[in-house]
Amino acid sequence: MKKNLIKIGALSLILAFTSCSNDDNVSEGEGTTPPEETGTRWITITGSFPDDNGTGGNGGTRAYALTEENAADPNFELNLFKIEGGNFVEGLGLKSSRTARVQASEDGAYLYNIQYTGTEGGVFNKYAVNGEANFEEVGYELNTAAILGTAPRWMKAAEGIGIGVYASTYDVEYEGEAPNYSFVAHDSEVKIALLDLDGTAITNTAIFDFPWTDEERAAGYSVGRVDVPILNAAQTKLFIGCRVRKLDTNATPELDEEGKPVWPSDSEINGTKTLIVDFPSLRNPTYITSTLSQENNNAYRTMTQYIGTDGHIYQATATVGSEILRINSATNDYDPNFYFNLNDALGLTGARIRAWRYVKDGIGVVLYTSDDAEGGYIALIDLHNPSNSVKLATDIETAPELSSTLGQYQNIGLIGDMAYVPLTPAGMEGAIYVINTATKEIKKGAKLKTISGSYYLGAY
Repeated sequence: MKKNLIKIGALSLILAFTSCSNDDNVSEGEGTTPPEETGTRWITITGSFPDDNGTGGNGGTRAYALTEENAADPNFELNLFKIEGGNFVEGLGLKSSRTARVQASEDGAYLYNIQYTGTEGGVFNKYAVNGEANFEEVGYELNTAAILGTAPRWMKAAEGIGIGVYASTYDVEYEGEAPNYSFVAHDSEVKIALLDLDGTAITNTAIFDFPWTDEERAAGYSVGRVDVPILNAAQTKLFIGCRVRKLDTNATPELDEEGKPVWPSDSEINGTKTLIVDFPSLRNPTYITSTLSQENNNAYRTMTQYIGTDGHIYQATATVGSEILRINSATNDYDPNFYFNLNDALGLTGARIRAWRYVKDGIGVVLYTSDDAEGGYIALIDLHNPSNSVKLATDIETAPELSSTLGQYQNIGLIGDMAYVPLTPAGMEGAIYVINTATKEIKKGAKLKTISGSYYLGAY
């Protein structure tokens, strides 16, 4: 049955259905311990390995922390997937039945993860990064599954603040009897959990129906997935990307095996949409629409929304679109006067932004594929002066396998002006590419080794 009420759960209510375990290294109530003080800025590299059936990327995730010097050294070699005696010998296996969805603190001192699927799907873990394979699990282990399910979407929405989100659609509502069916609605339920990453605690939750207008609801709109939550610069609003769907309610429905009417999909939507709720209350759900794009902005496993140096939110229509839109910091609405298209900037056809990272002052690093050629590519873009955007060449960019591995990509590392991009085709050797975003210079850094069905996912 459809729920019409917004449900807000404070921490006292969450504890009724959320399990926590106190880490042995944590004093009661602290929730975390600092990593070892070495003065080193570690860069954690993550990679995904195959499952027992050999399915690429399905077996789990491993991590290893490098120094900046090692990451940039072409003579340094890392093999996260090296096996001796039937066991992995380098790095740490992060807790997750399938590919982990890793986030990190800005200084690289902590990794955060919510396990994806399996018996512990939905469990949050925090790791202190102490270098190389030395990761110490700290804080509390939180089970978010009761609110987010066992395969949650989540992101670090601001420093120290994690947001988990999940959407599901109700059965189609209709009236009448065969053959005179009348479509009513195909609504969606949205769930949100607010995580304190410093204290490792769930501090608020919300459950509500997506706030469609009556006209859009009657026209067959629904949301099948929400993702990539981010806080605005003022931390008063939470912006959540949406995968919008629409049924063709003017068509004659067919009957399924149970004799229920099924309306066909309609690919024509009235624009890309972003869900907004007040923060930290998670109340007053609404949404904004940009008619500058017909692509969705929910991404897949990579963050696609960033706060710019100017305080605006820059949002890519990834991972199948080529556009970057802007949400104005003053209005909290799409800016109709801003539009960036990677096709136009680089002279491409059918470009798809697979991952990107805002650097500063309108400069960003983009990983993309296109219809022009097989492979995966890196570009340095200028959002304010698109003609200044350039493609950065690597020695493996034309490998066809990159088209699929970039679809799983999670994070581009950034320290000052330097961007770190681990790049490997599935089962093939690659490297960490180090980009000086100020000079537009790209260099090949540490060598990355793989095994069949494995590839590297990101840098933190």
